[in-house]
Formats: sequence, structure tokens, C-alpha cells
Amino acid sequence: MSFLDSLFNMADKKELKKFNKIVDQIDSLETKFDSMSDKELQNMTNIFKERLSAGETIDDILPEAFAVVREASKRILGMRHYRVQLIGGIVLHQGRIAEMKTGEGKTLVATAPVYLNALTGKGVHVVTVNDYLAKRDKEQMAKVYEFLGMTVGVIVHGQNPQVRREQYQCDITYGTNNEYGFDYLKDNMVIHKEQMVQRELNYAIVDEVDSILVDEARTPLIISGPGDKSTHLYADANTFVLTLKPDNYEVDEKQKSVSLTESGIQKAEVYFNVDNLTDVANTELYHHISQALKAHVIMKRDVDYVSKDGEIIIVDEFTGRLMFGRRYSEGLHQAIEAKEGLRIQRESKTLATVTFQNYFRMYNKLSGMTGTAKTEEDEFKAIYKMDVVQIPTNKSILRKDLADVVYKNQRGKFNAVVDDIIERHAVKQPVLVGTVSIENSELLSMLLKKKGVKHEVLNAKHHDKEAEIIAQAGRLGAVTIATNMAGRGTDIVLGGNPTFLTKREMKRLGYDESVINKVDTSLEGIDREGNEDLFAARDEYENLYKKFKEQTHQEQEEVIKAGGLAIIGTERHESRRIDNQLRGRAGRQGDPGSSTFYISLEDDLMRLFGSDRISSVVEKIGLEEDMPIEHKMLTKSIEGAQKKVEGRNFGIRKHVLQYDDVMNKQRETIYAERRRVLEGENLEEQIKHMVHSLIEDAANTYTQENNINVDGFKDYLYHLFMPKGSIEITDMEKLNTAQLVEVVYEIAVKIYSDKEEKIGSERMREVERVILLQAVDNHWIDHIDAMDQLRQGIGLRAIGQQDPVIAYTNEGFEMFNEMNTHIQEDTIRYLFNITIEEPVERKQVIDVDHLSSNITDEPGNKTVKKEESIGRNDDCPCGSGKKYKKCCGR
Repeated sequence: MSFLDSLFNMADKKELKKFNKIVDQIDSLETKFDSMSDKELQNMTNIFKERLSAGETIDDILPEAFAVVREASKRILGMRHYRVQLIGGIVLHQGRIAEMKTGEGKTLVATAPVYLNALTGKGVHVVTVNDYLAKRDKEQMAKVYEFLGMTVGVIVHGQNPQVRREQYQCDITYGTNNEYGFDYLKDNMVIHKEQMVQRELNYAIVDEVDSILVDEARTPLIISGPGDKSTHLYADANTFVLTLKPDNYEVDEKQKSVSLTESGIQKAEVYFNVDNLTDVANTELYHHISQALKAHVIMKRDVDYVSKDGEIIIVDEFTGRLMFGRRYSEGLHQAIEAKEGLRIQRESKTLATVTFQNYFRMYNKLSGMTGTAKTEEDEFKAIYKMDVVQIPTNKSILRKDLADVVYKNQRGKFNAVVDDIIERHAVKQPVLVGTVSIENSELLSMLLKKKGVKHEVLNAKHHDKEAEIIAQAGRLGAVTIATNMAGRGTDIVLGGNPTFLTKREMKRLGYDESVINKVDTSLEGIDREGNEDLFAARDEYENLYKKFKEQTHQEQEEVIKAGGLAIIGTERHESRRIDNQLRGRAGRQGDPGSSTFYISLEDDLMRLFGSDRISSVVEKIGLEEDMPIEHKMLTKSIEGAQKKVEGRNFGIRKHVLQYDDVMNKQRETIYAERRRVLEGENLEEQIKHMVHSLIEDAANTYTQENNINVDGFKDYLYHLFMPKGSIEITDMEKLNTAQLVEVVYEIAVKIYSDKEEKIGSERMREVERVILLQAVDNHWIDHIDAMDQLRQGIGLRAIGQQDPVIAYTNEGFEMFNEMNTHIQEDTIRYLFNITIEEPVERKQVIDVDHLSSNITDEPGNKTVKKEESIGRNDDCPCGSGKKYKKCCGR
């Protein structure tokens, strides 16, 4: 246990003792379940459900449920959970984060808590970082769940709503964070309950939890529809930007921003023939120029995006994967299309948005697993109320993590990397090289080709070959270059992966993928009669597996002699966790291996966030480019640079969440209102309350110093919803405001009741639901747009010593109240003016099935053009003596 002392603090060791007691209970049940027949073991699911119905909790049945899953896994997959895997499962069940090293079998770890929580019938979501892993994990683990009588579904991009609904109704559903989030937003845009696909958000296990809930949390999910803006300005701005020289703009690479200098502004004014580019009338033009400038100067092809099949596809900066279907917002995507000479698509309008933080906090219970999370524990606790538990490895880690090697410039660094690869390749040691961009991976590939070193390249351009390339990266003499290794989800087995080689050969022989997935596990329980082809395929599979197993086992011994898998990092990532994930690819399950990072003082991280003192020292020493530098000061500087970036990124995430928390309260209110309508609630009392509220507001608006402007009051209500002539009351002037409100309210209710009598109560209730739903949708979309504009310009308040978040909260609240008033006015106006003949049916304000999903750019300020010439708090020009917002502005 000595190695545990260095891994765990006292609190962790206490927890570990508790977990080991539970695992002892699970182990003690192994003999009992091992002696059961398949049918007896499968029937345990029904027994567990009956016990839960009788009042037991899932905690009560945890040891038995975990033991059942382990036994099922042994029989179906040939995989028996290690003790540490069961500990990981207990941590996940408790709604916490299990930190487990790469190669510890996290996919199998999840099976026990998933099964246990699925017994409640409320559904379990397993969240992965991409569609490939969602499908792969579902195919692998569904065999265990289905053997135990559970239904398993998967949500992937491109499924129609009917299919999605069926997948969500399963006991267990696999999918990506993006798909779950977008389905939540879309469910709150439909007009019939039957169109919703998700059910209650019960329990989620998030794989690569740090990548999904920390890294990707900087960018909220946005659903957008086409806007009505013309695209010619993008092309014009792009042409203008091509005429600029470096002294016409200033670049801040740290903040990823660029702006015109005085000379650049003058050049733009001449080019576009405007007097003052920064004038409010030229806001749109200035915005287009800024985005075009950013597209050319900040956004790099094959780093931030790739051009594929006539489209711009965003590259995920954390995983290096292509993000199909996602678009930059605020016109940046169109600016990049113009830069690359592609067809410019129409700018979009935000229809719905949510951050990952606020989406995942809606689950009743949330847990996660990853190889690296402890450094972010404070953030997980603060935002998600999840702590991190470090799980010990099944076998001791033998990997050697060597010191960073620092070079003066990139040329010297890459030459050294190539020399290191050639040296290791000569003794047939497999090498995995990590880069931070597609550009660098292709540069390294070119250098290796010149030296005649055979290698594989894995980046966003070769997304489809990902699993194949990674699975064989541990073969004798293999050299693999990969752009960002986060969340690859495929084990690198020394000597090669025999299962993968067998499946590949089966495909080559013409077997269907569905058949291959069936025959790679036991066919127990399937009758041979009528399934001869399946059993023949199984025999073929076993023969091939045996052949490849012998081959890879022999190779494995040679690879171990050569030193195991060597990890070479060509640059430090801005996040220490991503570096650790790359390191963690070597040394799985007690394998030997090594890791080294090569760094240059020209790398973005060192250049932007490193100490200037280092560069000056290196210059004074006069080091050659091929001479490595090793010094404690350099290591500290690198770590300091990473901490700076991590701190900045945490600030961005916190900033995004502060603003979205304001929107989240509003979103919850609106979505609850919609759900009431979709559930078919009786809204009669709510409608009457709206009527009373509108009459009361009108009376207060037209009352000054206890004197009511009766004519103004009547005209306003006639204009709003009351039939002309319906408020002709004698001695109206003698009533005080409260009495007047009640008298008029009684008249309004009588008119409404008469209308209901003619139309029919049942039809009237549906009419109320239809009209309220449409009013909510129309105004909510406009409100999101208005809040977005407020958000873009609110940062300028800091200049006036005002906290932008507080200003956004206060003004957002006021805008939300105004929106609610407009919803009430529209609803009541339509209801009081509807006729018996009018057909009333729900109308889709948003075509949910043809929406695009956008990714936002990092927050920035944008000036917003205000159309009204009268300020909301100015005196109304009608002469009422009231503020504009309380009078005609209503």
C-alpha cells in the first residue's frame, strides 16, 4: 500500500476504506451468481425492480446489482471488473467524479452504476465526446444490458425526431453532450407534447468530464435560424481587408482579438465612402470589417477550421475533431467563407441558447469520469457540486516521464523531434507524437517523409480512420502523429489490438458489421438451428482472433524489450490536463513507456504567456537553435504560462455562466409556461389574471395625483382589447382607481364569458392554449435577440464604473417584465377579437426539424444600433407627462 500514500491524502484513504468494504461485499456474492443459470441471472433484474417497488433504495441493492453486472460481463464480454473498477462505479453512483488513468477501462466501469440506476425506470444518459464513441460504447456494452433485460438506445447526429424519441425512452441512452443539449432546446420549441423527444433528466454519467464540463463550457449551445441580412457586405469587407497593411490594425493574440488603427479607420472611410466609420449609423459596416479582419488575422486554416466539400468546418480546439453542423456566430463564419472564396450563407438569428453548465445542472444526479480532473476540483465543486475521487490504478505505473526539452526556435525543436523519432524507430519502439494543430502535424509528417520514416497521421482531416490508427499505434515500429489526444476512447495495446485486427479482417472478407458485432461475444442463448450463418461467422472470428492474438502477443514482448510506447509532445498545450492525457496513453495496465515534451520559445504558449526574462537570457547566452536547454526556471515558466491560460479560461467560463444564469431564470419561467400549455392545462384562471393585470396597469398609467384620465384610459383599453363602447359607465369619474379596475374587470369577464358560450368551453380552452403558445414563442425569440444585443454592449458599462453583470441583471429583468406584458397584451387582444368562424390551430413559429446549431465565438463587445430616437426613460412626446416606456412606448 506504500504507493497509495503518495497518491492519496488522508481523506481519500478513509474513503477508500469505505469503498473496499462495499467491494468485499460484492466479492462475497460472486460464488452465488456464478452458480446461477443465464435465466436465473437475467431474472435478477425483475427481482431488483420488485424490491425497489417494495420500498428498498438503490443503495440497498448496490452490492448485489454490481455483482450481477460483473457476472453478466464475464459471460457476455469475457471481461471481469477489477476491484478498482468497482470502486470507480461506486463513486459514479454517488454523483461524483472518478479520476482514473488511461487504460483502466472506464467504459466497463460505467456499466455497474448505469445498470443500478436504470432499475428505477427513469432513464440513464451516458454522455460521450463524439458520435463515434457513443455508437461504439453502446454496441459494446448493450450486450450486457440487453442480456439483463434492459433496453439501450443511442442519440447521434442526423436522427429524425421519431427515432430520437424511441432512443430516449430506453432504459439507457448513449449520446454526445451537444446532442442532449440541442434536444433539450428543441423540445422547448415544439407545439405539441408528442413532438418532444426527451423525458425527465434523471441521471447522467459524463465520460471525459473535464473536456465536456470544463473545456467546452466556454462556449454555450446556440440554436439559430436564418436571418434576413444580405451577404454582400461580407464580400465587400473581405475585399477591403485584403488591401490593409500590418500598420492598419493591432493584434492581441492573448485575447484573440484584432482592431483597426487610426490609419486603418481612415482607409475604410475612403474605401466605403463614409464620413465617420465609428458613427452609430455605420455600426453594421464596422462590425463586418472587424469580423473580416478577425477571419484573416486570427482564424487560421487547418488550425481553427478546415475547408471541406465547399464548407467551413470548425476544428474543436480541445480534441482536434471536426465539429460538423456547428457555425461561428456574429457573422464570423460568413467572414471565413468570404476569405476562403466559398458561397456565403445567410447570417443566422439566435432562437434558443443554453450553457453546458446550466443544462447539466438540471439532472437529478450527475457524475463523471476522466483521467485528469483533480486540478479542476474547485470548479467542479463550485458549479456542479461534484468532488473528485482519485481511483488507484489496477497495476503500478511504470512509465518514465522525462524532463521537458526546450529549444530556442521551432526549427531546432522539430529537427530534434525528428531525430528522436528516427532513433526510437531504429530499435522498433512504437512512437506516438502529439501536436496541438493540424498545421504542425502536417509539417512533422513532411519532415518524416523526407527522412523515409513510415508513419500514420491522425487529425481532423482523417477523422474516419481515428479508431483504426489509434488501435494500432502500439505495434512494433509504429510511428503515429496525432493532433490532440483528449477523449480518443481507444486503448493503445502494445503489439497491436487483436480484436480490432480480427474485425478489420472480417470486414475485408465481406461480413456485415452487424454480424461482426454479434459474433465477437458469446452466442449463448441463440439456437444454432436457423442461425447456421451466424455460427459459421463466429467460428471464422475465433480462428482469426487466435491467429492475430499469437501475432500480437509475440509483437508485444518485442515492444516491451524496446521500451514500450514512447510519447513525444511537440508543444505544451494551454491546459496541463491535455498534456497529462497525452502522457497517459503510455503505461496502461503496468506497461512500460516514456513521455517527453519538446518546447520552443517560439511556441504560442511560451511567446504569449511565458516570461520575457527567459527570452532575454537565451539571447544573451547566444544559444544555437539545435542546442537544448534544461533549467528549473524554464520548467517553472512553462507551468506558470499554463496556469495563466487556465486562469484566463476559467474567467471566461465564469463570465459566460454569470450572464447565462440571468437568462437561465428567464428561460425556466418561459419553458415552464410552454410546458403548461403542452400538457393541456386549463388556462382560464391565468387568462382572467392577465385581463385584470392589463386593466390595472392601464388605470395606473392614466392616473396622476389620484385623478384618472378617463378618456385616455377608455381609449387605451379599446385599442388594446375591449370592444368599442363597452366601457360606457355612468359617473365613472367618481370611482377611485381600485373601484374602476374592478368594475371594468367585471365587464371584461362578462364579454369573455359570452364569447366562450358562443364558441364552446372546450374549444375556448384550446384557443387559449394556441394563442398563448404563439405569443410566447414570438416574443421569446425577439427577447433572446434583444438580450444578446444587450450582452454584447454591456461591457462598455465598466468604463462608467458600473459592474456589467449587475447592469445586465437589472436591465434584463426589466426587459423580461416588458416582454411578459407584451405577451399578455397580444394574448388577450387575440382572444377578445376571435370569431366563431376562425379556424384555430397551433402554428409552428420555428421549424424545429430544419434548424442549425451554432457555436459562439469568445465573448467580445459589439456596439448595438438603437432604432428608436426616443429614449425609454424620456418624456413621452404625446404630452401625457409620463415616461415614454410607460405611455406610447408600451
